[in-house]
Amino acid sequence: MSFLDQLNAWLADPNRWSWTDKAGVPYRTLEHLRFSLLALAIAAVLTIPAALWLAHYRRGAFLASSAVNIGRAIPSFGLIILFWFLASRWELDTTFWPLLLALVALAMPPLFTNTYAGVVTLEQETIDAARGTGYREWQIMLRLELPLASPVILAGARVAFLQLIATVAIGAIVNDGGGLGRYIVDGFALGAQGYGAIFAGGLAAVVLALACDGAFALITRVATPRGLALQNARRD
Repeated sequence: MSFLDQLNAWLADPNRWSWTDKAGVPYRTLEHLRFSLLALAIAAVLTIPAALWLAHYRRGAFLASSAVNIGRAIPSFGLIILFWFLASRWELDTTFWPLLLALVALAMPPLFTNTYAGVVTLEQETIDAARGTGYREWQIMLRLELPLASPVILAGARVAFLQLIATVAIGAIVNDGGGLGRYIVDGFALGAQGYGAIFAGGLAAVVLALACDGAFALITRVATPRGLALQNARRD
């Protein structure tokens, strides 16, 4: 069977588009998103408050710069294998925890760095004016710095989430679910007869990444304070 015949047979399978079939594209897509969103939420809770506090008091500059280099240097597949080894030693679920922990570790550097950079680059006169009107430090962080830095923070979340989408596909090697990456792994297992599944799985992951990137762009636009958006428009 040729590659085009394999791809056509894969796409023509009615079960492939079922919401209830675990092998269906809708089910695998939701599984892919569930892992990615959960990891992003955990990473945000762990990093954004700490980065906001450090940036407010102008501490942790070395930590912020180091986070960039760590994020670039960490190999995704190596992290998954490392956490799989640790999970097996600690008798944890090796089909869930290795991938989730690796995803959280990969999402933390861009979130931390962008939160820190977004706050420290704010104009000091704005912060001083808020103090002059009686704002307490926690009010400045939550009501002023966090909203004003939100476009930069969301840009970091956007980068992190796209990286997570790609890593979940790789994680199908150790994860029974694996989202859309399951098609790629199963396709390789079939050898020459699995090229259609490999291509379809890769294409589905690319389409999902592009859709999520567009969604984050829209969220960033909506979440940006109106005054800040007008100021940025004037600069452009």
